[in-house]
Amino acid sequence: MTGIRITVAGTAGSAPREAGAQMMVWPDRTEGTIGGGALEWDAMAEARRMLAEGRTQHRATIPLGPALGQCCGGSVTLLWEVAEALDEQPRRPLWIYGAGHVGRAVVHVMQPLPNFAITWVDVAADRFPQTDVTTLVAVDPAQVVRHAPDEAEHLILTYSHALDLALCHAILSRPFASAGLIGSATKWARFRKRLGDLGHSSAQIDRIACPIGDPALGKHPAALALGVATAMIGTDTRQSRERRA
Repeated sequence: MTGIRITVAGTAGSAPREAGAQMMVWPDRTEGTIGGGALEWDAMAEARRMLAEGRTQHRATIPLGPALGQCCGGSVTLLWEVAEALDEQPRRPLWIYGAGHVGRAVVHVMQPLPNFAITWVDVAADRFPQTDVTTLVAVDPAQVVRHAPDEAEHLILTYSHALDLALCHAILSRPFASAGLIGSATKWARFRKRLGDLGHSSAQIDRIACPIGDPALGKHPAALALGVATAMIGTDTRQSRERRA
């Protein structure tokens, strides 16, 4: 069904969303967000007026000040155009190993983010909660690493040190974008030696981040998940800025 796609075409000063953020508006529903609040409400109203009047495109720069009841202080340029759906954006493949407390917390935080395509791996189907992400059951998760795309990012969060080590070895044996391992500095010191004995160079082993998360947030699964997500979002934001530049 045809609707109106609203795109943040540009920003100046402080704004609720970055350039490129989008939402779709139909007469009876919406998808996505351009930041909420009065800006989004007025943009949705304009989109529905366009649908009712048969207009196909509109562009406007909107100051985010007292007139909108917002205190951002900047401005946003919006583009309204007839479309069937949101533009497809490339998503970062994220492979997560382990559906325990930490794995569940990380997926809970990462799943709503639109820039990540999650594949969640564990040894048994009943370890997964109800979820909309892609799940993969494997008796030996290390054997499925070869099916991940070369640009995949990996998070190793399993219940077993032996399985964690096997996953590290499998990931280091093929191309990958990044990898993180849950554990202490002591655990990582043992793993570094064992991975070196398996033939991996120090430079390659250094590509695995361990421990993951932000120590200042603590060791609770939710705190670990927040630290991991913050780091990954930061990387995504830097990459987006580089692409726009």
